[in-house]
Amino acid sequence: MKMSHNTILITGGTSGIGHALAAEFLKRHNTVLVTGRSEERLAAVRQSLPGVHTFVCDQSDPDAIVRLYAEVERAFPALNVLINNAGIGLKLNLNDTSVPLGNLSREIETNLVGPVQMVRQFLPLLKRQKNATIVNVTSGLAFVPLAVKPIYSATKAAMHSYTMSLRAQLKRTPVRVVELVPPATDTDFNKGQEDMNAARLMDVNKFTQQAMRGLEQDREEILPGMSPLLRLIGRLNPRATLRRADAERMGGESAK
Repeated sequence: MKMSHNTILITGGTSGIGHALAAEFLKRHNTVLVTGRSEERLAAVRQSLPGVHTFVCDQSDPDAIVRLYAEVERAFPALNVLINNAGIGLKLNLNDTSVPLGNLSREIETNLVGPVQMVRQFLPLLKRQKNATIVNVTSGLAFVPLAVKPIYSATKAAMHSYTMSLRAQLKRTPVRVVELVPPATDTDFNKGQEDMNAARLMDVNKFTQQAMRGLEQDREEILPGMSPLLRLIGRLNPRATLRRADAERMGGESAK
């Protein structure tokens, strides 16, 4: 992937990995668009990243995605990179059946259905470009689930599978498909959930540099930090991490 003079849309670009990627792409003379769920947070991004273009969009809402596409296509018809980064990860005890059903589906709609719908909506525009790239941000938990974040882990595993299929189906088009697999990273995404991140968090700037290097080298899968090890564990002994203190973290109510 060429690293400059692209028009790039990053979902969930108000903080964390999305914000760091936006900053790096701006440095490399790209036109950068980011989405967020609130105008307040997008205003802060415009302050911290002069030159960025912002759009309010909750990707769990299909109508919001349709509106986003209409705005982007009109204002930025040269869009050639879509980075599906937005996501939420909630600590959840599946034994607690008092949790509203809507809460259970929220992560699925945001982390899985949303990116699939984003690809569906933006694919015609991307196919009109000479060269285009879709980057799906998954997680090391796609390979080895964390029991205390069951739905998040499941959605990322599903996105890993979907990304492989998408890559195969778009093989004869101008659109490349890349999977970016973060390990546990030191961002606001993990604040307040330190008990689930016993492993050392990867510095977000180191993560971003490795991600950019992988894109520059045209890798189909980019696995910064500990992600290669997680993939190996997932292949050789996926139950290893699930045997640890997950039951204690969930109040001792894990299934026997």
